[in-house]
Amino acid sequence: MTRTKLISRRQLLRKTGAVSGGLVLAEAALGGFAKSALALAADAEAKALAAAMPRRVLGKTGRKIPILLQGGSMAWNTKWDPKLPESIKHGIDYFDCAWNYSGGTNEQAIGSFLQRTQMREKIWITSKAHEHDPASFERQLNESLSRLSTSYVDSYFLHGLEDARSLDKALLSKLEQLKKEKKLKHFGFSCHGGNVAALLTLAAQTPWVDAVMFRYNFRQYGNAELNRAIDACAKAGVGLIAMKTQGSAVSFESEVQKFEQTGKWTKHQAVMKAVWADERLTAAVSEMDSLEKIRQNAEAARDPGKLGALDTEALRRYAAATRSLACDGCDHLCTRGLSRPVPVATTLRYLMYHDSYGKQADARALYQALPEAARQVEGVDFSSASRACPNGLDVAQLVERAARVLG
Repeated sequence: MTRTKLISRRQLLRKTGAVSGGLVLAEAALGGFAKSALALAADAEAKALAAAMPRRVLGKTGRKIPILLQGGSMAWNTKWDPKLPESIKHGIDYFDCAWNYSGGTNEQAIGSFLQRTQMREKIWITSKAHEHDPASFERQLNESLSRLSTSYVDSYFLHGLEDARSLDKALLSKLEQLKKEKKLKHFGFSCHGGNVAALLTLAAQTPWVDAVMFRYNFRQYGNAELNRAIDACAKAGVGLIAMKTQGSAVSFESEVQKFEQTGKWTKHQAVMKAVWADERLTAAVSEMDSLEKIRQNAEAARDPGKLGALDTEALRRYAAATRSLACDGCDHLCTRGLSRPVPVATTLRYLMYHDSYGKQADARALYQALPEAARQVEGVDFSSASRACPNGLDVAQLVERAARVLG
């Protein structure tokens, strides 16, 4: 990939003639690293990188967004976070956030960036409400707007939807009010677990759902029920954004190394390429917590090449080899016979954050915030959950380990 060179402000102005007013003002107000980051964002070479980022229409919104989106549940620097200008430099002008991400620091970091750069109209912002009743939805939206230092978001989602009853007439009425007040433009939801196929089918049948961000990775590409639901959404004009595309699981580093010996792309890049190859999907959101990850993923997005036969076969083998290690979040299958209401999918997602994402402190905080009853696993017979798991997970072993590691 071409290395972008740092240039001085004088060189920048000589090269480009002028810089947008917002960037000039922000550069004048900042020093050190932030100043250099803004110079990079305005450099002609950086503009070429941004222009090369492929874009697709996000369903019935009618607006084009990049196929690679910046995820937001990681730790953020609320004064100036270099991941934001680096994303912009590569054409990743869609920032995903949520009311409850990192204690609100995700939204605060974006708000600080917007104040300093005056780039609000050039950036798509999606945030999400953690609570789903209409009053809480409005309250959290207002808090999000305050943190983001903006009067509106491009879209506001129900976060982690599992109960279809949340999409009722009361919420629709609240949405119509908030749209009239110009606080949001589009609506949708995200779904980490539950019956994702059923939720996507519901989205296709609900005219006021514009987009859905759903858990989707290479282990699910052949799932017939899920593919029918994706088809229904594509036909109905519901924009689809894939998340959790890496399908992380515990203890398969050796399988990753085998995969990466087969072709041009790393495992992380290859699974993104596989998602982008499906034109029913608009984009993939990735929690890119370093500048290097942003550069690597952007390089894969810009490259028009498709996965080769070796990569495709290796990905299939990799999925098969790690199938019994990764939870797909289908709580509706595995919790039916439990004697106590243990949220298996949520518990294993937090264990994934701890083991695979390197977010030990966040994983512990999330787990310990669960109701006490949800963390009481001793004495619960998980054998029915293991039998119900379509992936053959040893649910008892994983849940009990989560209680030890995260509790």
